[in-house]
Amino acid sequence: MPHEPRPPADGETFHLFLERTTGLMTAPRTTAPFPYFALVTVAVAIFLSVTTEMLPTGLLPEMSADLRVSESLIGATVSVFAFTVVLSSAPLTGLLRRVPRHALVVSVLLVLAVSTVATALAPNYAVLVASRVLGGLAHGVFWSVVGAYSAYLVPKHQVGRAVSITLGGGSLAFVLGVPIGTALGQAIGWRASFFVLGALLIVGAGFVYRFLPRVDHLAGAAVVGTATGGITVLDGRFGASTVPRRDHSIMAVVFVCVIAAIIMIGQYCFYTFIAPYLTRAVGLDASAVSPALFAYGIAGVLSLVLVAFVLGRRPNLGLVIALVVLLASVLVLGLEPRVLAASLPAFFLWGLAIGVVPPLLQTRMLHAAPARIRDTASAFYTTAFNVGIGGGALLGSLLLGTLGLGSLPFVYAGILVLSIALVIVSQLVLRQRPPRRVLDH
Repeated sequence: MPHEPRPPADGETFHLFLERTTGLMTAPRTTAPFPYFALVTVAVAIFLSVTTEMLPTGLLPEMSADLRVSESLIGATVSVFAFTVVLSSAPLTGLLRRVPRHALVVSVLLVLAVSTVATALAPNYAVLVASRVLGGLAHGVFWSVVGAYSAYLVPKHQVGRAVSITLGGGSLAFVLGVPIGTALGQAIGWRASFFVLGALLIVGAGFVYRFLPRVDHLAGAAVVGTATGGITVLDGRFGASTVPRRDHSIMAVVFVCVIAAIIMIGQYCFYTFIAPYLTRAVGLDASAVSPALFAYGIAGVLSLVLVAFVLGRRPNLGLVIALVVLLASVLVLGLEPRVLAASLPAFFLWGLAIGVVPPLLQTRMLHAAPARIRDTASAFYTTAFNVGIGGGALLGSLLLGTLGLGSLPFVYAGILVLSIALVIVSQLVLRQRPPRRVLDH
């Protein structure tokens, strides 16, 4: 005769009773301290990975002269890297879905190190491209894993703060990593700069191996058979049980990926050509471009503080606010570029607003995606993001040759209007979804 579970003992919470009678962990303990050090470890890995991707942009003249190819061909290696991510991220993540996440992060950092050293040793352009393809393969898997890693380390209501901390590594790569790597390459040679970065990637892999907690990424919703032979999905947060008729989580992830791709197309349509816009349209001296871009990067870092402490708990509202501010900033840059009292603050606000967007989009996706599809969702999000980067740069190039430099902010503004509409529509559509009761982190 089957054993009947004892009723809850005096003082025993529902969660403890459920764990005792089913053997299931219903939810992570919310009394655990916030894992700052673990999240900073992820941020360090992201810092190194993004620096690896973007470093050629700062060393175009040196690499071009040494390898005897045009600067545009050296710049194309960044596109090769991005489109390799687009083509490989989802299939490789699916192929490696059962590999422990901790081991996978360490492994891809080591592959990035090999790719970076191969870049430093490249005797010709063909080898350089091959090394960038290898780096792109690793980079796609890396982002698919780390994009979801923070959600395994914290309760769901803290995902926004966790994502803002980990993505801070990417922002610092633009503010510090690429500029320092560029300065080093100009001082002692571009090959030496890549060698140093390769060594740092190996050190970073050891740091991650030692300090990043291991997680069980295969633990998804727990399903328990009922007395009538039906299926009950238990909710670890509320102790409720329901049988959802439809799961809209996939639709929510699709919305996030489409919105991310569209926003990034607009962003890189304009930002790819920001240096000539600042000098020709705004009227800055060439020597003032670097400080302006540094201020833009600092604004991006400050935006992560906003996500961590203000906007992370309300990602949908925060995303709409950020896009509206972004739209206003870009319009000011397009309408009054020569009025420095307006255009320079608008440029800073642009950096602040766009810095908010990726962590809020990723938070929105991680809120929507149950644990069973979290890595796959991150892979498609990474793919969508890189489609936006590559597609935006291509669109900007076409516009530059046809409508001219002054058209870029207005095209970006139109794309932002479309993005805001999609965000609002997606919220209205998904608001009607039934409650999802899963044992999610």
